[in-house]
Amino acid sequence: MISVKVVDASALASIVFGEDTADAMTERLERSRLIAPALLDFEMANICKNKLRTEKTQRGEILSSFADRNRIIIQRVAVDIDDMLELAIQSGLSAYDASYLWLARQYNAELITLDKKLNTAFLSKIGR
Repeated sequence: MISVKVVDASALASIVFGEDTADAMTERLERSRLIAPALLDFEMANICKNKLRTEKTQRGEILSSFADRNRIIIQRVAVDIDDMLELAIQSGLSAYDASYLWLARQYNAELITLDKKLNTAFLSKIGR
């Protein structure tokens, strides 16, 4: 049986942009059905924009890596905004991060993230 995993932008960006944690993140996502809220695409675009601003000499490589992001198949799933907002309030997370946490709870799925605060919320009673 293939497990469902929720992947956030920090984990995906690690892989897409070849960061130090890319291999570990790739290993954690292998042989899984990946899901994320639709905001993943906006977060990835923002990460790309920030990389372009700080790593000006790498523009071509960064844009090429960003274009290749769709090689990783991730299903975009709708989030119940009212439930997610309550979760954000309870957890102290941003609404964006609470969206990933909400999905993990709804699908009883592992949340793959490099965000320490989000991971802590996932591992706590709030996340379960």
